[in-house]
Order: sequence, then C-alpha cells, then structure tokens
Amino acid sequence: MGKLYLELIRIRFLTMLAYRVNYYSGIIIYAINIGAYYFLWGAIYGGQQQLGGLTVEQMTAYVAIAWMSRAFYFNNIDMEIAQDVREGKVAIEMIRPYNYLSVKTAQAFGEGVFRLLFFAAPGIFLVSLLIPFRFPGTPEGWGLYLVSLTLAFVINTELNLLTGLFTFFLFRNDGMMRAKRVIVDLMSGLVLPISFFPGWAQTLMGWLPFQAINYYPSLIFTGAISPEQAWELIGLQAVWIAVIFMPILILWRRARHKLVVQGG
Repeated sequence: MGKLYLELIRIRFLTMLAYRVNYYSGIIIYAINIGAYYFLWGAIYGGQQQLGGLTVEQMTAYVAIAWMSRAFYFNNIDMEIAQDVREGKVAIEMIRPYNYLSVKTAQAFGEGVFRLLFFAAPGIFLVSLLIPFRFPGTPEGWGLYLVSLTLAFVINTELNLLTGLFTFFLFRNDGMMRAKRVIVDLMSGLVLPISFFPGWAQTLMGWLPFQAINYYPSLIFTGAISPEQAWELIGLQAVWIAVIFMPILILWRRARHKLVVQGG
C-alpha cells in the first residue's frame, strides 16, 4: 500500500510538471508577492529597528519564508472532494481498495513538493538577489524548519479534508471553503505576523490551530526563537494534528452512510 501512495505522489508531481506555463508564471507570482510585501513592511518599519518582536532583517526573512511555506502546505483537496461528490466520482473511489482521504493527502503532498521546489525555491532565489535575506545558518535550523513545515502541511491538509467532508452533508459548501481559505491566510500569520495582533487576539488564536500552519515554521526559519522554543512549537503542532484527526474520522464514517450521488 505504501508503494501506491508513493506512486500517487509521483504522478501528481509529474502532472504539475507538465504544465510549463504554470511553472514559469508561478515563479514570477511568488517573487512579486514577496517583493511587494518586503517594500510594504520596509515602509511600515521606517527607521525603527524592531516591531512586534521582529527586526527588519527577521521580518524580511519572515515575509519570504511565509510565502515559501504556503507554496508547500497549500492545496485544493477540499474543492477536489466537493467536485467528486457533486459529479458522483466519489462513489467509485469509495469502493476501490484504498482509503479515499489518504489518496487525496498523497496527491496534495506531491503537488506541495512540486510547488516548493519549482515555485517557491526559485522565487526565493530571485528575491535574494535583490533584497537582503538570511537563511538559517546551521543544519539544526534547517532541520527544525523542515520538520515544522511538514507538520504544517499535515494540519492544513486536515483542515481541508474536514471542510471537504462537509460537502457530503451540505452538498454545496463553496462559501465555507472560501471563508476557510481567508481565515487560514489571516490567522496563520501569512498576511500579518501573530505578534502584531492585539493581546486579546493573540490569546484567542493561541487556542486555534491556524498559527501552527505558517507562523510557527516562519518563526523557526527566521531564528527569532531558540531551538528549545522551536521544539515546543513542533510539539504543539503534533498535538493539533491529533486533535483535528478525530473529527475527520467521525465525519468520514458518517459521510460514507450519508452519501447522495448528484451526478455520474
């Protein structure tokens, strides 16, 4: 079974590679996004050396790595599940000798690896030629970041699976999926670092899983926290993975009995 999922990852990777226009445009888009945020935050900082616990250099790295991380953990499997339900394809998928949700996760991972290697990495390289940018200086820093980024992918994928499963019950949940995407981008620290939010908002978001998607890996990459603190954040990510997994299991069991094929 493990070979099956590895093959699914490879196929999705090669499928993404086949669309060369998306490849070149993706690099440009990520470079523009990072550059735009860099100049925006440069204007916000002005002559100040530190804001929200981050120096100018750390904020530069934070902005770049936040978008690089998003390239890996971002996926549309909630929309893919919704489309499969509406078109009736999910009925065929559910009788095949594999787990439907695991297949979707493997495909999302293959897409994420492609985006990381061929969108984000070249984009970061282009940006580093134009603006000051500091990479982690030790193998430990890179290792902690990659571990945290992998867990971030799992958390975001679990949220997408959870949102997609609601299609079995609501039939049309496009609004929920769009709202989820906006909430994740905002509350994960992609648009604004968590340390810039008011104290009450930071406390509230501390009880939610969103900052474990982007904010934690970005903090680790920038070196704004110590390795000990990084391991604490990684532990919190592991806890969130376990917490979100339980409602996925419950909804999936009910969805298999609730399925109504609308197409086919």
